[in-house]
Amino acid sequence: MSFDLMSYQPRGDKKNSDFFTEYLPRIYERRISSGIADQVGAMRAIVIQVETDALFDTLVELYVMTPYRHTASYLGQTHKFAVMHSHADYPALILMAPLSSAFEDFIPRINRMYPLARGTPQTRYVGEIYGATDLKNLTGTLEDQNIRFEYSGDTENPLYTLDGYRFTTPSDFTCNRVGYSTHDFNDTDSLGLGDRVMLSDAEQARLDQAAAFGADSKISPLMLGIDHLATRVLAGEREDAILEFLTMVPYYFWGAYNIFDMNSSTNVNRNANVDDDKKSPAKVFTANNTPSFVNSFAKLPMPTEDFVRNFGRRLHHMAVEIQDGDHAAGEKNVDFVVNTLKDNGVPFLAHVVGECKDDPNLKQIFSKHSKHTLLITEYIERCHHYDGFFTKDNVAALTAAAGQDEQYQHGHVFD
Repeated sequence: MSFDLMSYQPRGDKKNSDFFTEYLPRIYERRISSGIADQVGAMRAIVIQVETDALFDTLVELYVMTPYRHTASYLGQTHKFAVMHSHADYPALILMAPLSSAFEDFIPRINRMYPLARGTPQTRYVGEIYGATDLKNLTGTLEDQNIRFEYSGDTENPLYTLDGYRFTTPSDFTCNRVGYSTHDFNDTDSLGLGDRVMLSDAEQARLDQAAAFGADSKISPLMLGIDHLATRVLAGEREDAILEFLTMVPYYFWGAYNIFDMNSSTNVNRNANVDDDKKSPAKVFTANNTPSFVNSFAKLPMPTEDFVRNFGRRLHHMAVEIQDGDHAAGEKNVDFVVNTLKDNGVPFLAHVVGECKDDPNLKQIFSKHSKHTLLITEYIERCHHYDGFFTKDNVAALTAAAGQDEQYQHGHVFD
């Protein structure tokens, strides 16, 4: 049965404005009538930039903490690239690092504006790349809708203007890009990223050791793929960020829930054209309910807006889905994975939240943020075929844990 986009009623208790309610169906209608819905496919790659000297260490970290494995590395004009895969049907992960720490483009310029991003000026989640059929037609259609794209001469990073790709300029609301490509991301040599370079024997040995840890501990088979990607934005830009994103990709607004105690809402967008979110991960936007200066009256916690003010608008976490099931001694698979990672020195923000006994539910936990990517890794088990996306109680607990960690960082930086 096909998904009826126009009749779908979003879930949740977060009240949206009349503006949002008016323009959401209009954006859907225009996306269909303009052909964008037919021209843009599933998410095919996730792009992250790290510091010049952090590329390989990030590879090792991703081996331990995710199902991604290195496929090939390339040397481009300004950057080195490492392409990783977890499953042929899921998005590839492209890590890139500038060849010089002095490389200057949007990323170091925006990072210098925020106190907790300055120390890693080249480090930022870039965005996603979606499959596309006709880049010229797609670009023209979206430019008519005031979506801006990068062109040669406008950007210092040649990736954004390579043949077979089109990238938007960074969003004013999220600082993320949306990319489109006609390439087959399972054929890495066709991606045009530069000259293929081989890992050294020592580097390959380290990756093999990391892979062996996952295999020997039996956690690797339980890590399935990316479930969702969560961006934090400012309170007044929540609806704009969602509607802008939905203008460009064939996702729909699944729903939003108000997390009152944390003065925030969690807003989920999913791709109805896939039978599994891991084939085109959900995009989540989190924002304060009220801006920080108004919250000064209520004095509620506001970890979401604190994060944006400290790091800038950016991706906050990637969620890895853990296979549903019970492990030894009756613990759920997510508990086993997390406890194994803890024993291997991976730090987490709090304990696993949620209950998964006999009823469908969720169990989730946040890692501490990576020193290489600044991203948190979430682990999520959808127990007993749970068909919702999240629960309010879990989100509140996770948001609180992230907020406590951020307060510590903030105090540490400014002491």
